Amino acid sequence: MLFARVYFPFALGYAISYFYRNTNAIIESDLVDELGLGPADLGLLTGAYFFSFAIFQLPLGILLDRYGPRRTEAVLLLFAALGAWIFSKADSLSGLILGRLLIGLGVSACLMAAFKAYVIWFSSGRLPMINGLQMVAGGLGALVATIPLQNVLSITDWRGVFTGLAIITVFASLFLWFILPEHQSSVDKHPAIKTQLKEMGQIFRSPVFWSIVPLTALSNGSFLAIHGLWIKPWLRDVVSLGEGDSTQLLFAMTLAIIAGYFSLGIFSERLSQLFDIRPITVGVFGMTLFLTAQFSMAYGWATSPLLLVVFFGFLGSSCILTFAGLAQIFPKKYSGRVSTILNVQVFMGAFIIQWGIGAIIELWPTTEIGYDPASYQVAIGVLVLMQAAGLVWYLLSQQLIKKQPEMI
Repeated sequence: MLFARVYFPFALGYAISYFYRNTNAIIESDLVDELGLGPADLGLLTGAYFFSFAIFQLPLGILLDRYGPRRTEAVLLLFAALGAWIFSKADSLSGLILGRLLIGLGVSACLMAAFKAYVIWFSSGRLPMINGLQMVAGGLGALVATIPLQNVLSITDWRGVFTGLAIITVFASLFLWFILPEHQSSVDKHPAIKTQLKEMGQIFRSPVFWSIVPLTALSNGSFLAIHGLWIKPWLRDVVSLGEGDSTQLLFAMTLAIIAGYFSLGIFSERLSQLFDIRPITVGVFGMTLFLTAQFSMAYGWATSPLLLVVFFGFLGSSCILTFAGLAQIFPKKYSGRVSTILNVQVFMGAFIIQWGIGAIIELWPTTEIGYDPASYQVAIGVLVLMQAAGLVWYLLSQQLIKKQPEMI
């Protein structure tokens, strides 16, 4: 019963957050037709969600550790509802961006608040599995943003969808406020802001933390940017699939993501219990394999698009294991700030990558059906090189940390 009261309010919020994140992959053609947006505009618009999400992560960490996940997320979700309403009424790129910025701000706590709550309520050994279940909820939200959303668009338009989302988001805020129990640690005397900032400095100075940040930020940022927008145009322009077929493959990719979140969380927990293998180690192995999926996407394997998107989705989910791994290393009272400091890097990376892919694609002239396939090869190839550099950084950092084991 306790698990249900803690898990389901956060699961609903994160499902909504992920739905918001991925809607542009489906409504992209509608926005282009109605408002005349180019690829760089689409990248900027979709990335605006990541930008506001990212810049609020540091104050969010303080709010989570100071006021608790329940109050913090319930209030922020109301900003997401306002953003959805503004988005539904917008008739220009600036109006859409304003709505998207508010949505990103409003859902910025949906994952980190859950991670904070799970640290409070459950033992550290259960975190990889429970965090994985949280990601499954997000995957279900992303799943709804594929074929189901495409079907809804045959009944209403994208404006109607976002009006409905505003109402659902208000409900999620109320559900979280009234159903989630308040943990005693959230109502105890709060530490001084000065103390919290000093503790944040300890996180920023941690070599262990910075050894994994570049690889996680680049891998997760690429995963979010491609899944959230660019996979459907890639399927259209490189693989030459129609709207229906590409939506079905997006659905298959999202199923693979859900399977990855669920199975990798359980697998990581078992490896930790049986062999003392940390979640970060499992995550790095998964992110290394994820590089091969992106390499294939850039330079071949377009003849097997179903296998590729399943491979991409399953392995991309491994990025999330870093959060559970760091939560096990740092004290519980730091947990909100550790997660949000990492999330700053992830979502700022996603913003830059999503916009950057669009900017690179725009360097090539458009084709009869969309964008030049060569532009995707260059854009994704750049991502592969950056992530490979992040992997090398991690491996070299581990050698330094082994020589000085007292370093956190």
